Amino acid sequence: MENLQLQKIANEIRKGIVTAVYSAKSGHPGGSLSAADIFTYLYFEEMNVDPVHPRKPDRDRFVLSKGHVAPGLYAALAHRGFFPVADLSSLRHVGSYLQGHPDMKCIPGVDMSTGSLGQGFSAAVGMAAAGKLDNQNYRVYALAGDGEIQEGQIWEASMFAGHRKLDNLVLIVDNNGLQIDGKIEEVCSPYPIDKKFEAFNFHVITIDGHDFDAIRGAFREARKIKGMPTAIIANTVKGKGVSFMENQASWHGSAPNEEQYKAAMEELEKAGEALCQK
Repeated sequence: MENLQLQKIANEIRKGIVTAVYSAKSGHPGGSLSAADIFTYLYFEEMNVDPVHPRKPDRDRFVLSKGHVAPGLYAALAHRGFFPVADLSSLRHVGSYLQGHPDMKCIPGVDMSTGSLGQGFSAAVGMAAAGKLDNQNYRVYALAGDGEIQEGQIWEASMFAGHRKLDNLVLIVDNNGLQIDGKIEEVCSPYPIDKKFEAFNFHVITIDGHDFDAIRGAFREARKIKGMPTAIIANTVKGKGVSFMENQASWHGSAPNEEQYKAAMEELEKAGEALCQK
């Protein structure tokens, strides 16, 4: 798929994120928006998945370890055809299957229920290990936050993954530099992230997480790596695509009011129109 088409899809996913969080009057837009390009590439280019058969045994697996950015995952799944885009407006409503965190029991396309930070990556490592033991060819992808990797369980899982040489596993770290309390380097710095994963026997690739050429190159490189898992450190902008949300920790877990929602959607509509002119 060409970059322009991916950019258009990513813009639609961002619109879905903003709409979902606004409709819920709660949620996490900042980290969902920063990861929108990663979600787009995974679901529209990289992964072997089928919306018609979401549980097919040979599918690639994805685990959203930072489960609070479910609006981003839901928007990607909806636009990929797993469920209606219109359902995004039901996020966090009583009776809705689109809960505040992913639930594998009731959401098509969700491979693991997540929400407790640090634990999702362990599940992904288990899936990758199971694939090796069963001689299966599926690949496993997980997305973690840069604040989330302050959790010790991330590094326990990494130690196991590196030791077991799980080359069917890719961890993407959404390195937007902010968490709920502010800058990650001031709260509890995980830097240098690349050197830490290298110490756990990961092949490490650092990219601009909004550049589809760089994203494509990283995932293609990961497929060629044998004998070790891959960690892709994606440098991103929290709130990417909505100017007044960008690089603002306050939008980690805040929903826009009606005026802010209209402004955000107008900005994203203009961005979409500009892409259509290219």
